[in-house]
Amino acid sequence: MAKTRKAQLNVRVDEGTARAARERAVARGMSVNRYIEELVRQDTGESGRAFVEAAADFMRQYEKVFAEEVGEGQGRR
Repeated sequence: MAKTRKAQLNVRVDEGTARAARERAVARGMSVNRYIEELVRQDTGESGRAFVEAAADFMRQYEKVFAEEVGEGQGRR
C-alpha cells in the first residue's frame, strides 16, 4: 500500500459541534480525525456532486407540481 502524505489541520468549532463530532465518530467506530476526513471526502467527491446535481434537476423538473400541490408561497419562511 502506498504511503500518502499527511497534513495537520487545526480548526476551532463551538463545543456543541465538537461534542457532536465525537459522538458521531464513536457511533461509527472511528476516530474524530477519520470521521472529519471522510466527511470532507464525501463533500468533495463525485458521488456527492452527482447527488446534488440530480436533486437540483429533480426540483427543476417538478417545481410546478410542488407549487400546485402545496400552493405557491405556502410553507416558505
